[in-house]
Amino acid sequence: MGYLKTMVDVMTTEMNAIRCLIDEAGIEYESIVSEIANCEGKVIFMGVGKSAHIGKKLAATFASTGTPSFFVHATEAVHGDLGMIESKDITILISNSGNSMEVVNCIKYIKAIGSKTIAFTSNRNSVLAKECDYALIYPAKDEADHLNLAPTTSSTITLVLGDSIACALSKSSNFGSSDFYKYHPGGSLGEKLKTANNG
Repeated sequence: MGYLKTMVDVMTTEMNAIRCLIDEAGIEYESIVSEIANCEGKVIFMGVGKSAHIGKKLAATFASTGTPSFFVHATEAVHGDLGMIESKDITILISNSGNSMEVVNCIKYIKAIGSKTIAFTSNRNSVLAKECDYALIYPAKDEADHLNLAPTTSSTITLVLGDSIACALSKSSNFGSSDFYKYHPGGSLGEKLKTANNG
């Protein structure tokens, strides 16, 4: 059937893309993360399609590791959800192509609110990269499916990039296990932390 070979090929493609991301991480990344660290409001993630799913996960990770954050869907944003964003916030707009219409259309409205904007994209020449205040560019790599169409490699890179930022922010703010427990008292993690923090 050849399922396993395809699975391993996909894993290898995505793993190699992450290696490229590591190789390209530099001072540009550092300065943008410093900007996020200095944010006095919340970190808003915005996207559409698979990027929206990644944005939801990243917002949850940021929030649970000490960086107040939530997700706003790009389509819903222009139907009232822009009211969730404040001038002191930073909005991270996710689009692999950097030209997703629903996401790009939100930039001017977010800027009118006064929120700083950061693009997460693989396309430095995209509308998103050019119009946002900052652009965090990750390597443009082939998708892992046989058609090179389904968001696979690109969504994995975005997820890894976002997770790395969340963890860097958490570590730099001295976020501890007692803080984690405050936000995550449920489940097996909550039970483990409850025991640890109650001595």
